[in-house]
Amino acid sequence: MGINQTYAVFGLGRYGRSVAKELAENGAEVVAVDNREAVVNAAISEIPYCKCADVTDPEALRQIGIANIDVVIVTMANHLEASVMATMLCKELGVKTVIAKCATEINCKILTKVGADRVVFPESESGIHLAKNLLSSGFMDIIELSQDVSMVEMEVKQQWIGKNLIELNLRKKYSVNVVAIIQGKNVNTNIDPEMPLTQDMRLIVIANRAKLNKLK
Repeated sequence: MGINQTYAVFGLGRYGRSVAKELAENGAEVVAVDNREAVVNAAISEIPYCKCADVTDPEALRQIGIANIDVVIVTMANHLEASVMATMLCKELGVKTVIAKCATEINCKILTKVGADRVVFPESESGIHLAKNLLSSGFMDIIELSQDVSMVEMEVKQQWIGKNLIELNLRKKYSVNVVAIIQGKNVNTNIDPEMPLTQDMRLIVIANRAKLNKLK
């Protein structure tokens, strides 16, 4: 994912609005959809493209151009039936990635069963955090340690496979510090800098946020 992807956010409650606003402010192309006209009108000042529509209506989704959207975030956690319908329709209409907010563990299982590629609990992941994760293409997760410094989990780049950390010299080239290597269920913090990296590894790195784009 990343800034070059197109996004749709279904539901403009506090969570959905924060996701859409963060995506828009960072230059991503995003359409925000809600079936309440007053809510849509209130969000237009923050999110350039807002649409009043019923996301459980396949024809309404076609008119929005949902088949051309890369990532849909369904945020109506308190309306399970609508979330299920929207998720199913998006997958049927060709959306590659559907992320659904859910209120309970059971709801998460249901949404996963009907096609959600990822489910999120708003209590553990804020809308802004989700948006930043989506925009940070190539990173599996982002934890902000401070305003300027983040910890990210990333895959081993193709050109790094077979090389060790000494050869790669990531600290000098990218201004990042590798603090752990994940392989399967094992998390190794006592890193051997001469160990060759393999495709099944994931790296935990700490970096200045301004430097993260160099790693994409």
